[in-house]
Amino acid sequence: MVDQSQPAPDNIIQADDQWDNASVDDEGAEVASSGSSLTSITSSVLRGKVEDGRVYAVYGKEEYGMPMDDVELDRIDMCHAKYYALLEKNRFIAPIGENPQRILDLGCGTGIWSIDVADMYPSADVIGVDIAPTQPEWVPPNCRFELDDIEQEWAWKQNSFDLIFARDLILSVRDWPRLIDQAYTHLKPGGHLEFHCVTGLLGCDDNTLPKDSALQKLSDAIFESTRVYGTPIDDPTRWKGWFEDRGFDDVTEVVYKMPCSPWPKDQRLKLIGAFEMENLLYGLSGMVTRVFGKGLNWSPEQVQVFLVDVRKEIRSRNLHVYWPYYVVHGRKPGGSSPRSAPPRPEPTPPTAPSPPTE
Repeated sequence: MVDQSQPAPDNIIQADDQWDNASVDDEGAEVASSGSSLTSITSSVLRGKVEDGRVYAVYGKEEYGMPMDDVELDRIDMCHAKYYALLEKNRFIAPIGENPQRILDLGCGTGIWSIDVADMYPSADVIGVDIAPTQPEWVPPNCRFELDDIEQEWAWKQNSFDLIFARDLILSVRDWPRLIDQAYTHLKPGGHLEFHCVTGLLGCDDNTLPKDSALQKLSDAIFESTRVYGTPIDDPTRWKGWFEDRGFDDVTEVVYKMPCSPWPKDQRLKLIGAFEMENLLYGLSGMVTRVFGKGLNWSPEQVQVFLVDVRKEIRSRNLHVYWPYYVVHGRKPGGSSPRSAPPRPEPTPPTAPSPPTE
């Protein structure tokens, strides 16, 4: 089993003994994405490849573990609303000031974060980049999208961005230290770098999660398969150290607890839990099928059998579990140069889970 001892907020989420569906549904409108007058862009649409019934990106040097089809794009947009609620109606938390000029969104997905931030800062040039051409054709006039692999050499002007942002680059980044180095080089002196991601290492504060539960086995399988795949799910726990090693100042780490179902009593956390339960019930297959196949040698049929019990437990409000959601940001000091990258520490792997019988 994965060692779940890791930095987390001191507050304990209080579970709700009374379930009220209306309290979740009525608040959904508050986290809807903003809109504005839009203008068109032209983009080349590349076809992905079909694998086990899902469409995956074909652009980029390394294989990306998540799909790029309409089901996945809808999931990404739902998560955008969920994270807005989790961060208490903030898109990011770095203190970038009121007049940023250039903002870069790494792995922008549907482009929804880039569009919202472009609306927030009409004077800023907001660039979203991704290996999949899944962004809309109509965007604010100060927002544009580029197709590129962020793990290759960047072609943007150095010392030019006020904020470089990345969120949920799960199963995509194989060399975080190099990515952080490139971000440092391309930030203005005084510019900020901010990363967000769930770790996939399940948390529970009140011992309601049995050690042999399907959800715990899911967490262990995610840890082991992503390690083999080359994209360890616990890399966000090392971001703070990598930021500091590379010369960033004022490095701040905040760990949010994201409930996996609507079990909390707090209404905001209940809403977030409802979003996450929907995310897991309908999006989990796409998240893990490729990585479990590549990392654990499970067949798609074995994955689906395994997820039956996982979905049953996700629906239970008796399991008070959450994902730690890491946010790390730092500021580039004036005139400093990035330091050489130390080797990445290797996590201690748990025992590889056995594939379920079909």
